[in-house]
Amino acid sequence: MKNITLKIDDETYRKARVRAAKEGTSVSAVVREYLGAFAKGDTDDDHMKRVEALQRLYAEADARATSRDSPLVPLTRDEIYAERLR
Repeated sequence: MKNITLKIDDETYRKARVRAAKEGTSVSAVVREYLGAFAKGDTDDDHMKRVEALQRLYAEADARATSRDSPLVPLTRDEIYAERLR
């Protein structure tokens, strides 16, 4: 994977970081997705269709999610691999 350096003004970067955070992603991921679509020749319409499909998917996942009274406790490494060791 290649690294690239971009020069943008501070305000644009700040706004991009805020928006990316609200969407649960990063500025790097947004740029990577855009460049991938650009390289493939995708149109803005193709991109918007994908974005809308993802928004529908997230909305459906949110609708199916159940609330919890207590926080979810992550599995330990041993618990994760216990099934494989049987």
